[in-house]
Amino acid sequence: MQHRTRVWDLPTRLFHWSLVVLMVFSFVTAQLGGNWMPWHFRSGYCILTLITFRILWGFFGGRYARFANFFFTPSQIIAYLRGAPNAVKTLGHNPLGSLSVFGLIAFVALQAVTGLFSNDDISEEGPMVRFVTNATSNWFTSVHHIGEKVLIVMVLMHIVAVLYYLFRKRENLIAPMITGDKTVEDLGPSTSTNLNAGASAHPIASVDNFKLRLLALVLLAVCAALVAVLVNWPTGR
Repeated sequence: MQHRTRVWDLPTRLFHWSLVVLMVFSFVTAQLGGNWMPWHFRSGYCILTLITFRILWGFFGGRYARFANFFFTPSQIIAYLRGAPNAVKTLGHNPLGSLSVFGLIAFVALQAVTGLFSNDDISEEGPMVRFVTNATSNWFTSVHHIGEKVLIVMVLMHIVAVLYYLFRKRENLIAPMITGDKTVEDLGPSTSTNLNAGASAHPIASVDNFKLRLLALVLLAVCAALVAVLVNWPTGR
């Protein structure tokens, strides 16, 4: 029997698409340069806020947004890649997708942090540049530029993987990230030990109520405040 099950809570979905928009905006403004650079830095601050929120949401968010529900052992990842009969079944991120998520979160965070110490060799610089030497700032800038290219490759790989699942495996990963729901079969008793299945044979829906969304709003506000303090940290001079 099929069930329409809530998998991605609203805060997770808003985070995902907001990050997509901001990353595209950051890339475009970096290419345009000039008067667009202040907007590039502002976009970076917003991205840092979102990434900080997502890290917290990995502990406090809905069932399938939590890191514990898509943290797989090497043997589970290998079994999934081999298509083994005992491979873990998931409603949320599969073992391969989990690597992509962890990688993107870590690398986007690195890119945002290096941006704080970077400069454009003209007039704009990150808010943390005043705490380091010119040589150090130039090093961070170089890392940031290299990271941009690496991040583009990672994003393209992510898109290719999503398209592969859509056209080859007939599994739409895009729609659930918009609606929040997946239509799935009963998982069956054989998956009762699955990280994402729990003890029930039926798919377990993620909580996505007003209380959870209010918590997300509070956490986002805290993250935004922390980034604002960091960006405007006094030099002490």
